[in-house]
Amino acid sequence: MPTDYISFRDTTYFSSLICDYLDENEDLKPFYNRFPNLDNFKAQIQEKQAGFNNHTRQVLVKTLNKQYKNASVSKLTQTHIDALSHTNTFTVVTGHQLNIFTGPLYFFYKIISTINLCKALKEAYPEYHFVPVYWMASEDHDFAEINYFNFKGKKVQWNREASGAVGDLNLDGLDKVYEAFGSQLNTTSNASELKAY
Repeated sequence: MPTDYISFRDTTYFSSLICDYLDENEDLKPFYNRFPNLDNFKAQIQEKQAGFNNHTRQVLVKTLNKQYKNASVSKLTQTHIDALSHTNTFTVVTGHQLNIFTGPLYFFYKIISTINLCKALKEAYPEYHFVPVYWMASEDHDFAEINYFNFKGKKVQWNREASGAVGDLNLDGLDKVYEAFGSQLNTTSNASELKAY
């Protein structure tokens, strides 16, 4: 299938600063350590390996095992946790602020891109192990930023009083948001399946 692409700059969607960064403009290089391409990860790996002690790794693994003790974790998750105790294991971290019903689509893109980057790094540097980590910003306190999403041009909002970390909120009233969202879905089998969850 024939393909073509448009450069980030030609989309006119991204700022000149972002385009200059992506073009690896020399004027911006003093403001960051290494451009994130596969070739530059070798130096990053060596730097991180030298600066992260084994005791800290063991504390991390012990803490994760304690947190997951009563949860049903996949074999792959446990393999990743165990691998963190080895000095040749590194994490690739992404995160996202909490949103109702997962928020924007880039939430998924971030996770998939992080998993794919771990695979690419493993292929480029087979002597190392790479663990994708998703950080959920549950300590955020700005409920007004995350209590809504737009669907078909309409704002679907969770109206309630809230204070403190949004990750600590109970789900009171979320059923009304679900009903409002569900009423905007069509009646296809896919929509019905989505509503069943």
